[in-house]
Amino acid sequence: MPGRAGNDEYKKNTIMAEEKNLEGIGGWLILVAIGIITSPLRILILVIPLYADVFRNGSWDLLTTPGNAAYHPLWSPIILGEIAINAVFIIGWITIAFFFFLKKRTFPKLFIGMLLFTLAFIVLDAFAIKAVLPNDPVFDPDTLKELARALIALLIWIPYMLVSKRVKATFVN
Repeated sequence: MPGRAGNDEYKKNTIMAEEKNLEGIGGWLILVAIGIITSPLRILILVIPLYADVFRNGSWDLLTTPGNAAYHPLWSPIILGEIAINAVFIIGWITIAFFFFLKKRTFPKLFIGMLLFTLAFIVLDAFAIKAVLPNDPVFDPDTLKELARALIALLIWIPYMLVSKRVKATFVN
């Protein structure tokens, strides 16, 4: 059947053309790119002034020196841990940006991992602070805002990374 072979070839060419149109950073991946680029900058903008003030204004000494009213033995590991983990976030987002723009096959998994790690950090950090400040709510307004941001990102981007034809066609290296 010559007509059938021609029809199969046409379908194959059509599918290949559709996949070619989906390759590259386009569509919703532009929003992903913006998020990946802005994430380390956002962390730097939020974290550097906060911790610079802690060390500059004497808060570190008040929180970490035994005998002070605000002292708690967990303040030092919490503050230093937050600084270290935020540094890991910055390095992680920069690394993820390289994987994204090099269209590496492992990008979607790394991206999903970073989203999950972000959510876990927000929750664990809130409970660590609760251990030091038992009379305060676990999730203050700022923490709730960050938690909501992380949950929304998870709910949108994880399914997208797992089912998107564009993601599958783009991250192939």
